[in-house]
Amino acid sequence: QLSCLVKVVTLHGIPKDLDSYPKELLLFLSPSDYAATGSCRQYFANIGKANLDVLQRESSQRKQLLLGALKCLKISSTQVNEENAEILGRLVCDLGGDYVRSSAGNLLKRLSQCDSFLPDQEEAIRSVISSGNTTFGPPVAWSAFTLNELSGLIPVFDHSIFQKIPK
Repeated sequence: QLSCLVKVVTLHGIPKDLDSYPKELLLFLSPSDYAATGSCRQYFANIGKANLDVLQRESSQRKQLLLGALKCLKISSTQVNEENAEILGRLVCDLGGDYVRSSAGNLLKRLSQCDSFLPDQEEAIRSVISSGNTTFGPPVAWSAFTLNELSGLIPVFDHSIFQKIPK
């Protein structure tokens, strides 16, 4: 339906008020289509707010969006800073375990909004949390507030992490 809607909306060119349309519509446009109304950073910031589950998790279209975002944001290594993590938004859910490990805690809060994880992401999340080298600190120092902030990651925690969290 969204694919058809894009065809109707863009029949006479890209509308100038494209940002007022549902963010999911942008999933079916390319950054070059969007260029007339804004920058690639703005495009991917909007994509990051969209419901990415409209596209299948491992689909080539979703992979291309992530690659395009990394290129646009000039992320050439596996390290993502806080500003870029914010722009990526829900696209962080598609970053591999290497990105999670290299970016320390910069991705944890955003990852907690993901619906599911691949095994290498889960392993990386556990590793980063266990290290304690995040803005949240080690699990032994966590409060109820910290658990609330990371609530979406709780299913990934293993016994060794749970043991360290104060009652």
